[in-house]
Amino acid sequence: MTHDWQQQIHVLHEELVRRDDPAARVREADAVDASLRYPGFALRGPVFGVAVRDPAVGPEWRVLKPVVNGMPQMCRDSLNTHLWFRAKDDTDDPGVRAELLAAVDRLSREPVNEVEACGVRYRIVRGDEFTRCDDHGLEPPRPTDPEPAERTWNVRDDHTPSPDLDLVLDADLPQGGPMAGALRAWLRSFAYRGVRFPAAVRGDSERAVRSHPDVVLLPTCFGVVEREGTGWEPSLAVQATPHDARRVLYDAMAEMWPMLYRFDDAKTAVYAKAAEEFRALERADEARVAGRVFRVCRVERMLRMGPDGPETPRPSDVDEYGPMKIHPTLLPDGTVVFDE
Repeated sequence: MTHDWQQQIHVLHEELVRRDDPAARVREADAVDASLRYPGFALRGPVFGVAVRDPAVGPEWRVLKPVVNGMPQMCRDSLNTHLWFRAKDDTDDPGVRAELLAAVDRLSREPVNEVEACGVRYRIVRGDEFTRCDDHGLEPPRPTDPEPAERTWNVRDDHTPSPDLDLVLDADLPQGGPMAGALRAWLRSFAYRGVRFPAAVRGDSERAVRSHPDVVLLPTCFGVVEREGTGWEPSLAVQATPHDARRVLYDAMAEMWPMLYRFDDAKTAVYAKAAEEFRALERADEARVAGRVFRVCRVERMLRMGPDGPETPRPSDVDEYGPMKIHPTLLPDGTVVFDE
């Protein structure tokens, strides 16, 4: 650890003491306890999102679309849609609309990682997702992790919005207390190693340590994993709070999986019973059904920063499909033309 990072951690500690914030001290104690109980790290791999740099808002890069997708192209498609609807609904200026549609057209034809429109830069950004673990499994939610003000199990109710939205990506900003500072210091030199990673992946990772040496910790999320052999595999989309993760697991057992996989009546009843038992426990972090084991776990993410901002996808990152036209043709006057 460099002297610079040691000094930053010292500053974080001094700030924690100065604030005299009991809640912050409890969270820090929770983090220390977690580092002892779950000393290992399990790497899931890359995640992708969209960042924006708008001079009208400020000089910083900010998160536009949460950094949770498994492929860069999913984010390009999301940005394509964002810009198309901006052109359709947010302006009557033909010049502005033309600039936005030019970016849409490029995203429809090329796997680009950055486009610019009306002086605003939009970038596909890359992070890494990991969880803490011990010999028995992944770290569950902590007592100090935030929960919704109103906890609902209704499948029709909205979930807690992603904490990523509008997050400022600035490695110089303080993030949490001394434990977060120590984690960021360690992650600065983190690179993929070991024979289970292809040589191209290892090489790109080592180059990223040099080209994007600073680290931003993204907000903690919560996921559902399923026991597979001797390990755990992600099962459902990550959520903003532990309760939201429990709710998507409940919804999956009660409705989604029976409908998606066309369970027969007997199997549907087994899953429905397990769902209601899980819900009745209110804050359970494990569910078992039909020989399957699911757990709710904490998901941590990092994003690398370089001189020009957040890291973009690496050459070794994989897309399963390419760019395509997603929306109907939008004319400069705002008319939508549905192609045949």
